[in-house]
Formats: sequence, structure tokens, C-alpha cells
Amino acid sequence: MFGNMTSPRDIHLPEVLFEFQRIGNAVRVCAIDPISGTEIVMVGAPGCGEKILKKLAIRKLAYVIAKRAREKK
Repeated sequence: MFGNMTSPRDIHLPEVLFEFQRIGNAVRVCAIDPISGTEIVMVGAPGCGEKILKKLAIRKLAYVIAKRAREKK
């Protein structure tokens, strides 16, 4: 059905740069892939913890990179 479409699971991110910024009762997370220069921003709850926020940011970053790869085809 999807043919040669790139999936977020196909994306390998050996390094991701993170920035966390507390804004009131939320945390702004910026994640950057230094290889492609792709950057995402998301907002999460501070109670989630840094580990979960990083995991969610990596998933979103992989999704955006895969989406851009599909659009280029």
C-alpha cells in the first residue's frame, strides 16, 4: 500500500540536540537533528520527566524527517 514510502521507523538519529525551557506550568522542548538541520518544537507537561519528553521529541523529529523525505520523492 505504501510502496517505497519512508517511515519514521526507518529514520536513524545517532545524535539529537535538546533544549528544555520551563514556561509556567509547561516545558517547551526543542529537538534538532544536526545532520539534516531539522528542528521540531513541542510542549509537554513538566511532570512527564525529561526522559519521556526526549522520547516524544525524537518520535516527532523522526516523523518530520520521514515526511520531508516522502515529499521529495
